[in-house]
Amino acid sequence: MKIIDVHGARIPALGLGTWTLEGSDCRDLVSKAIDVGYRHIDTARMYGNEAAVGEGIRANGIARDELFVTTKVWWTELTRDALLASAKASIDDLGIGAVDLFLIHWPNPDIALEESIDALNEVVSQGLARHIGLANFPSALLHEAAAMSQAPLVCNQVEYHPLLSQNSVLEACRVNDMALIAYSPIGRAGALIEKEPVKRAAEAHGRSPAQIVLRWHMEQPNVGAIPRTSKAERLQENLDVFDFELTNEEMEAISALASPRGRIVDPSFAPTWDRD
Repeated sequence: MKIIDVHGARIPALGLGTWTLEGSDCRDLVSKAIDVGYRHIDTARMYGNEAAVGEGIRANGIARDELFVTTKVWWTELTRDALLASAKASIDDLGIGAVDLFLIHWPNPDIALEESIDALNEVVSQGLARHIGLANFPSALLHEAAAMSQAPLVCNQVEYHPLLSQNSVLEACRVNDMALIAYSPIGRAGALIEKEPVKRAAEAHGRSPAQIVLRWHMEQPNVGAIPRTSKAERLQENLDVFDFELTNEEMEAISALASPRGRIVDPSFAPTWDRD
């Protein structure tokens, strides 16, 4: 397993995303994912499944220090008191003690960024999380947040895949010594599966197109991915991407699929920010 080591946080580069997973299905899938080798589990307050994620972890019986758990505070809860209350509620629902990584889920232009970053730092000082970071921050705002934070910000979690260029955000993460963690790493609605560079690489390596795209992520420095699946049979497939390598030509051909501009936020969820 590739490990991303930033500011003392050792983040397993391939994790399990749990968005839309609920109840016993979520619990069972989390436990199964740990069985097959996942060591990074991602959730969020907004998902409404932190209790189920915690149940899955406890049901599995894995030692707490063998697992890296991420959760997030929703963009409407970024005042100091609301952010800390959300963090404490997440810890209570998960029931596994402090989380390894606590993120601001989306930026909010109506709440002072400095107040939110100061509160994020309190999450660490109060022992609620070991590390802190961001999600869905465009590059200019990421630079501002990193400059404000006393504790290092270890990652920015954004939508990223071969159809969506995030070059500006990738560079901002590099400058600030942060990881980029990709959600929707295989794209949406199977858009990548039939792309010729992906299909050619899949045939050449005897792998599925999804495995090729996940391997594309894994070969980039300080880039991780949290693919979501509701199917237990997909868990092993998504994890089996560490015993082959893409050629430089394959990496370049897949990267060339990217649009220079794309969607970093879903306006139905959060305010619209410029990507760059």
